[in-house]
Amino acid sequence: MKISNRIWIIAAALALVSCDKNRVFDEYKDVGTAWHQDSLVAFDLPALEAKKKYNMYLNLRDNNEYPFNNIFLIVTLEQPNKISLVDTLEYAMANPDGSLLGDGFTDVKESKLTYKQQLVGQPGPYKVVIRQAVRQTGKITGVTELPGITDVGFRIEKTD
Repeated sequence: MKISNRIWIIAAALALVSCDKNRVFDEYKDVGTAWHQDSLVAFDLPALEAKKKYNMYLNLRDNNEYPFNNIFLIVTLEQPNKISLVDTLEYAMANPDGSLLGDGFTDVKESKLTYKQQLVGQPGPYKVVIRQAVRQTGKITGVTELPGITDVGFRIEKTD
């Protein structure tokens, strides 16, 4: 291998590592080919540094089997001070033409969805629990099996 090729490979590897220097936590859980409405996806999060600010993201991997333009999620963030924040969130998942939003070269797309911005850390462990709450228009009961969602993830980044 030529020296210039080795330098290129080393530079590319360093660039990839340095781009993610703010990552504190980044994990995915597989939900199969469909996300059941009773399936809770939980993450035990690391302790955060007190008074530092963090951004939190929900990450979803979906494919062309996803039949909706949006998604509704119920997210519970259990904080070290024993206070739980519960949010019902809606995110766009597709363009008006039906093509999926998100990053990816195949029919699998990865969406990084903003959850909390500039959250001030508290010492101690956190936990986040995510569940889908999608309903069809005009129906009271939720979608039992949500096809097309394959993985649910959570990410924390330092803002400094």
